[in-house]
Amino acid sequence: MSEAIEKPAASRSTEGPANEHYARLLQGMAQAVAVKGYAETTIADIVREAAVSRRTFYEHFSTKTECLIALYETASRLALQAVSEAFDPAQPWHAQVEHAMTAYFDYLAQDPMLLRTLFVEILGLGMPGLMARRRVNDEIANFIQVVINSSSAGECDAAHLTSEMAMTVVGGINELVLQAIEQDRAGDLRELVGPATRLVHAVAAESRR
Repeated sequence: MSEAIEKPAASRSTEGPANEHYARLLQGMAQAVAVKGYAETTIADIVREAAVSRRTFYEHFSTKTECLIALYETASRLALQAVSEAFDPAQPWHAQVEHAMTAYFDYLAQDPMLLRTLFVEILGLGMPGLMARRRVNDEIANFIQVVINSSSAGECDAAHLTSEMAMTVVGGINELVLQAIEQDRAGDLRELVGPATRLVHAVAAESRR
């Protein structure tokens, strides 16, 4: 558990105790929620899993909601980093999409329990969770828009995604993941590469009309 939110060893070696405790608290939250669900998880559960004190928890977070949102945003940005690293600017945009989708779903599939936390438990936080989800989705949509528009410049089948079209892609992919979770297929996310890739191509094709 929590491999998906681990930082590279080189980064950890330069961090101070405060950053180490922060990362451990995020992992503790992920582990506690995986066992008990967010509603039943207490701060005592989080600090026990993180092997830190309650005082340390409050040095970083005011509430368990704040901690879950931090976990959500951290893991989501690491997923986006995995996608970013999969893009090759030298290749046509349409040739890159499948590689990017594979990287994204492989990242999410590393930890099915964390995946459930990120896509399901965050929805139970009410407005704070919705706001966090919006921030992350906006960030991903902006990345998709910039990458596809810049990569396709000068190509005969150039795409020009608007922000609304990019958000359509993000929403569709999120629904595919939620469906997989509901059907207990969180470990088989590679199966979503095809549908997600076709979705991006279809939205891009629409933009050229």
